[in-house]
Amino acid sequence: MKILITGAAGFIGMYVAERLLARGDAVVGIDNLNAYYDVTLKEARLARLAPAPNFRFIKLDLADREGMAALFRQERPEAVIHLAAQAGVRYSLKNPFAYADSNLLGFVNVIEGCRQSEVSHLLYASSSSVYGGNRKIPFAEDDNVDHPVSLYAATKKANELMAYSYSHLYALPATGLRFFTVYGPWGRPDMAYFSFTRNILADKPIDVFNHGKLERDFTYVDDIAEGVMRVLDRPPAAAGGETPHALFNIGNHQPVGLMEFIGTLEQALGRKARYNFLPMQDGDVPVTYAETARLRAATGFAPSTPLAEGIRRFVDWYRDYYRVN
Repeated sequence: MKILITGAAGFIGMYVAERLLARGDAVVGIDNLNAYYDVTLKEARLARLAPAPNFRFIKLDLADREGMAALFRQERPEAVIHLAAQAGVRYSLKNPFAYADSNLLGFVNVIEGCRQSEVSHLLYASSSSVYGGNRKIPFAEDDNVDHPVSLYAATKKANELMAYSYSHLYALPATGLRFFTVYGPWGRPDMAYFSFTRNILADKPIDVFNHGKLERDFTYVDDIAEGVMRVLDRPPAAAGGETPHALFNIGNHQPVGLMEFIGTLEQALGRKARYNFLPMQDGDVPVTYAETARLRAATGFAPSTPLAEGIRRFVDWYRDYYRVN
């Protein structure tokens, strides 16, 4: 197929593009290469994709309405994997308009392009953040998600509602994927595990929020990419008048305490961290925990990479990429 990936220079975007290219799909990747984090890392990811003859990159901002409309008219993708977004919970407290432009206006431009082009399946990234302060765990797709605790989470919930409305009105097959704390090689420098690694290797203290009393469902990036591929090939059907829209959690189904996570990272690095214990941050939640039964039932797959193995691979990559010991 010819598949459009938004956020192709991003962490998950690169991994998904590599899998699609390996199986023979044609991939058109777009990204605005913004400076939210190190642009050279994004360019290095694209350099891994560039040699593939069936990959083409176009620098384009999702919020560019005319540019996005022209892209869909010219490319006519058969499927769309929408991964581009302004990420980060804490950054949404400082720059809310970036989230409105990318995650709301940008999403409308993507989904309208899908409607006009009659794509066979829109797969879009949601987030575990939509569960907000829910206390029932593990988090299941049918849980109420009407109480987001950050603007970022609110925009992701809005995306799910917007996609459902287009699926209902125009029979557009669409699937939202709620990703849980994705980590691994080529990851995002704004993520905690990345900054922890940087500081530990530089013998600087690491900020440990809520005094370490946090749990996260850490999900290795290869498992995320595998989940995306499995779901991509199974668009929801409009059988019996059903709205062709689906939601899936993609998480490891094994929340890990923050201090245990840091200990795993210390072991992989062969160094001890110095801690700077801090209170809970605004917009954060104490625990994330994915129920993955729906994903397993639909695709026969659920993430399972052990944390120690995933962290070891990340540390090996980090030392090689940044040339540090």
